[in-house]
Amino acid sequence: VQLVESGGGLVQPGGSLRLSCATSGFAFGAYYMTWLRQAPGKGLEWVSTISTESTIQTYAESVRGRFIVSRDNAKGTLYLQLNSLKTEDTAMYYCAKARSSPFFPRGQGTQVIVSS
Repeated sequence: VQLVESGGGLVQPGGSLRLSCATSGFAFGAYYMTWLRQAPGKGLEWVSTISTESTIQTYAESVRGRFIVSRDNAKGTLYLQLNSLKTEDTAMYYCAKARSSPFFPRGQGTQVIVSS
């Protein structure tokens, strides 16, 4: 199982980013997938989960209405569109082949920094 996140970077408050999670080694379309994040000095925070056919998307209250999770089962790729970014969204973002804690396996993460 491999999960590789990309798309992070430095962005100003109010800006947008699109994160990707490329996967291999398992039947991607058969699994719920999850985005998590960890801010500096804080614990792991659940961000969003998407069902196998994208019919169910759930979000943490802190990102609901600003972030959009999606997936392309043909490509084995998970996405997270981050809009209206705030400084408190600064974190390492991870994707996980899981729908519940402890959210393993997961990738190495991609860093998002929101700063002016």
